[in-house]
Amino acid sequence: MAAEGWPRCPAIYEIYPRSFLDTTGSGSGDLSGILTKLDYIAALGVDAIWIAPFYPSPMRDGGYDITDHCAISEAMGDMQTFRQIISGAHTRGLKVLTDQVINHTSDRHKWFEKSATRESGFDDWYIWHDARPDGTAPNNWMSYFGQPAWTWDHRREQYYLHQFLSHQPNLNLRHSAVKDALRDQMRHWRDLGVDGFRMDAITSYLHDESFADNPVARPQVRALVGGPSYSPYARQDHRYDMLPGDGAAYCDNVRNWAGADAYLLGEINVGNHSIEIADSFTEEGRLDAAYTLDFPERGFTAQVIADVLDRMQGSAGGRITMWLSSHDQARHSSTMGDGSAHDAKFLAMACGCLPGPWLIYQGEELGLPQPELTRDETTDPFDLMFWPDGAGREGARVPMPWNETSRNYGFTTGTPWLPMRWDAGLSVAAQQADDASVLVLYQRLLALRQTHRFTEGTVDYAEATGDLLHLRLRTNGGVFIAVINFTEAAQQIEAIEGELLLASGSGVTRTHLPARTATLWRLA
Repeated sequence: MAAEGWPRCPAIYEIYPRSFLDTTGSGSGDLSGILTKLDYIAALGVDAIWIAPFYPSPMRDGGYDITDHCAISEAMGDMQTFRQIISGAHTRGLKVLTDQVINHTSDRHKWFEKSATRESGFDDWYIWHDARPDGTAPNNWMSYFGQPAWTWDHRREQYYLHQFLSHQPNLNLRHSAVKDALRDQMRHWRDLGVDGFRMDAITSYLHDESFADNPVARPQVRALVGGPSYSPYARQDHRYDMLPGDGAAYCDNVRNWAGADAYLLGEINVGNHSIEIADSFTEEGRLDAAYTLDFPERGFTAQVIADVLDRMQGSAGGRITMWLSSHDQARHSSTMGDGSAHDAKFLAMACGCLPGPWLIYQGEELGLPQPELTRDETTDPFDLMFWPDGAGREGARVPMPWNETSRNYGFTTGTPWLPMRWDAGLSVAAQQADDASVLVLYQRLLALRQTHRFTEGTVDYAEATGDLLHLRLRTNGGVFIAVINFTEAAQQIEAIEGELLLASGSGVTRTHLPARTATLWRLA
């Protein structure tokens, strides 16, 4: 069951503040931009918003390198505006999640400075380790960014662990004083009215204290390890640098800190046994839900969907979240489709009909394709590390197009922090005026989710026949069928005796499903 006051399978809209709406002319989005657009978000029909980091940060990693977890970046706004967002969201029936990034801090955080200089009481707040006798790093662990996971600090004459950038040192989450500090920061935001948290990189929190070398990834393991195959990160079986025996159990702490009525959503950033790991992190008294990398990294196909649904049969109650895009992934309209409105609608239907909560990343409701950026225009370290084959994170962060009549598509009166070159017809204003737009399809699908709650039911079956998926969901309100054609050709299907609630395209009959089309039916 979800936290008190939450639907079992909420639809959650992710906002990346820097790219949502700028109200000051700085070229970067801010909290006032979110406040200004709460009516737009509520009109989508989502249940909640997740606001990505707005904390003080040197912005080495898009705001996920934080110098003060209890403050607001001056570039983003102030606490009064944040309180107005909470109040305005609640008035409109929206819950609010904020990011909790407790795996690491910025290397400019005052805690790290104190730990690096061995200030009394802070000596063990981070993961420090002596060098090997020859001066090299303590072991072979790799960071997710494809670099060694250890960086030398001359002040301590020791290495510190970082599972992401060297600018993001790992906190020692087993340390009692660190746990007290994390408890206090989560309660700080709850006291301000936040309804829950998205827990960043939750499977990275702990490591095996033996510090043993990770073994080489066998081919079958390498195929499932998170991250691109061209990164050296994928060449290791991450047996010791993450998820030791007490990894999932650490969520008991997170639940206690957040409170029983907080909704907790965890990012499962490991590929091996992802669904099974998500199950362990969402046991009673832990997280409400988690999302894995299966669809973005394995592919969003009939076969992968059927496999995921088969493996999550023990995840009753909306514990596994469905999603296709985020601030960390290239936009799925282009990576999983051809960038057209037709494919954007198809992918929305195919994902939004699946059982469980649904994450929607700002702009996907417009069918935004992945923009192309030059190397000179790119600042994201992950994209630059493997240029031009990076993850495309920066492209997914190109600001929102609100209209086509104002400068910079209504995003800013200044110079946008990333160049905006959107095609005509993609803006919010254009799609609000078009009954056949991607935006309107999202609104209709989200309304059906709220009316029928079909994603909260049990799965009678999920069968993939080639690239054709049949899904049958049973709820207290009836039986629902989703038939999804991933092929490039029309398919004849067994006659469906029921009401067609919604289709992603035209030409659907009870026995005929056009190419790249998804349908949702309610049986008579």
